[in-house]
Amino acid sequence: MESLRSKNNKNTLDTPEEINEDIIEEISIDCVIFGFNKQNLEVLLVQHAGGESKGKWGLLGGRVNIKESIDNAAHRIVYELTSLDNIYLEQLKAFADPDRVISERVITIGYYTLINREDYNIKAGLKVIEAKWHKINEVPDLIFDHNEILNFSLMHLRNRVRQAPIGFNLLPEKFTLLQLMHLYEEILGVELDKSNFRRKFLHMKLLAALDEKQQEVSHRAAKLYKFDSDIYKKLTEKGFNFEF
Repeated sequence: MESLRSKNNKNTLDTPEEINEDIIEEISIDCVIFGFNKQNLEVLLVQHAGGESKGKWGLLGGRVNIKESIDNAAHRIVYELTSLDNIYLEQLKAFADPDRVISERVITIGYYTLINREDYNIKAGLKVIEAKWHKINEVPDLIFDHNEILNFSLMHLRNRVRQAPIGFNLLPEKFTLLQLMHLYEEILGVELDKSNFRRKFLHMKLLAALDEKQQEVSHRAAKLYKFDSDIYKKLTEKGFNFEF
């Protein structure tokens, strides 16, 4: 798996003597970044460089500044920890178990997104030792309640793919039905029936068949498709009920 280490691993977190009065101590942000690399669904995790979480793995998280919105805080935190910029983040919910952090009372706001790994360059920030992609079925024990947040995000993503199309930015411009089905299998964590999947997807008129086939493959070349951008946008806005 891809791994990127910070050039500076010293503890840059605030010490008790250096309390930052510009942040809201009781509210934090935790972001679940799902990635797809043509084969596997993965999640981006960071290894913390200081504090009680030093050396442990967790989601991309941090505190909210007094003069910034929750959404702006989420984008800032993701950028500071990994250099990821200009990505869409969807707010999930608040995680407010009083015992989620042992040493203090902290309510965290969860966010998530799904990106194509090949479109982004990940660089570990100064507050983390390492930023690393993990296969979704190989995630270690995470700090605080981050495993719970991750599982909730995955459940939300799986519900989302049944209500709106995905794949526009995760697949090549031209793709096969098998490639599209594999994307859905990875997200849903199940094996799908090929003929049933083909029939349901073609019925939505979401795909435009091309007069082209795969090139330079050892097996029988499959027909290529592309998304109909107008229908894709319409279904994304209005939604649909797509049970597999």
